[in-house]
Amino acid sequence: MSIHHFDARGMKCPLPVLKARKLMKDLAHGDVLEVRATDPGAPGDFKHFCETTGHRLLDSTEAEGVFVIRIETVRDA
Repeated sequence: MSIHHFDARGMKCPLPVLKARKLMKDLAHGDVLEVRATDPGAPGDFKHFCETTGHRLLDSTEAEGVFVIRIETVRDA
């Protein structure tokens, strides 16, 4: 398992999700993408993204206006 970072601060939704989707295509099963975003809609957008793609939302936290969203890559067996 590898942890990858994506800085989406300053981007407006849906751009963070679209760029994260593209990045995750190159990640292996079990890899984690940690996204940092400032758009208040990001946590909900990433929750929906995981529900529709099968990737696993590990956690979503917020500190000082920055949302940290961790997603585990899930590949079909």
